[in-house]
Formats: sequence, C-alpha cells, structure tokens
Amino acid sequence: MLALLDYGAGNIRSVEKALLAVGADVRRVASPEGMEGADGVVLPGVGAFDDCMNAMQRQALSDAVRKWIAEGRPFLGICVGYQALFERSEEFNSCALGLGVFRGPVVRFQPTPDEPHLKIPQIGWNQIELARPECPLFKGIPDGSYFYFVHSYYPNPADHNVAATWTRYGGRFASAAWRDNVFATQFHPEKSQGNGLRLLKNFVEIAEARR
Repeated sequence: MLALLDYGAGNIRSVEKALLAVGADVRRVASPEGMEGADGVVLPGVGAFDDCMNAMQRQALSDAVRKWIAEGRPFLGICVGYQALFERSEEFNSCALGLGVFRGPVVRFQPTPDEPHLKIPQIGWNQIELARPECPLFKGIPDGSYFYFVHSYYPNPADHNVAATWTRYGGRFASAAWRDNVFATQFHPEKSQGNGLRLLKNFVEIAEARR
C-alpha cells in the first residue's frame, strides 16, 4: 500500500489515478497516523513551496516524513514534493523551511546568453539525461526520454551526486534526485504518458520489495 500525502493542495487526484492505473493500492492520508502500515509514501505537488510546507507543518507531516526517510523507507516526491526535500526556496521571498533531506536551495530559472528570451515557467515536454542509469526508478526508461514539466523553480543540489537525471532548460538542472530510499522528480510522471506510468510502476515495485 502507498500512502499519498494530502495536504490540501496539489494535483493529488491525477497522481492517485496514475498510481491506481499501474496496480498500486493507494490510500490518501492527511496525518502521520495514516502513514502507518504503508510500504511507500508519495508527496505530490502543484503550487507554491510555502503553501506546501506550511500545510505539512500544520498537519504534523513534516516531521513524519523526515522520520519515514530516516528509517530507510521508500519515498517519492513529485514537483513541489521534490522541492520540499531541500532546505529553502527563492519563490516569492519564501520564508518556510524545507525538509532539509537534501542540501541546497530551490531557485528560479533565469535567461542566459544563449537563451535570452527563455520562457518562464517551463511548460511542456522535455528530455531527461540519465545521470545514474542504475537508479531503479528509471528501470526500462531510455536515456533521452521525454517527460512533462510545469515549473518556474527547480532545486539546485549542493551535492550534484544526488542528481538521477539532468534536463536542459536555460542551462542544465537536476530534474530528478535519488539517494538510498529517497526518489524525487521535478517533472510530472502522472502527466507523462507511458514513460511516467513506467516510472510510477517502478516505484510501486521498489516499495513492495522493501516490505
């Protein structure tokens, strides 16, 4: 069973439908108690970093997620759920603290000399470069595959070794991260058709294998 964290925002329904489509047993949870008995936890997200972090703090989910991760249990963050794993965000003069699982800030895209008219936010399909092909989340997903992105901000890991994939948009950024039991993507697997469903199926298998 996967616990899908419901903090009152984000695209929880579309993530839930995608997980059900790959055969997962999914439970929406809004408290630490709801995570009990789960094989894995998924934190989805659409919207502002502060809204996500403040809601999780109110629902006592922040400490519960940190504890879950520290215990070595499978975790998947999506979009803002990925950004939440970092220390802080530059979004709208953000004041909320992130979970601090990974060191580094969440920063905004900036135009570059090569792309002076870079469109922000990035909305649409873009390719991934597999930084660590051994990452089990990307089993069966070829290098150069396309995924769907909607974001103006992205994490900038202090340790680039946590990057599982890179994507080029106004430069290169870590579009997915992986360390031990923690997996996270800036793109939306639930909106990424076949590749996205394969990724979610991989996470379901990871969670089931660690029972």
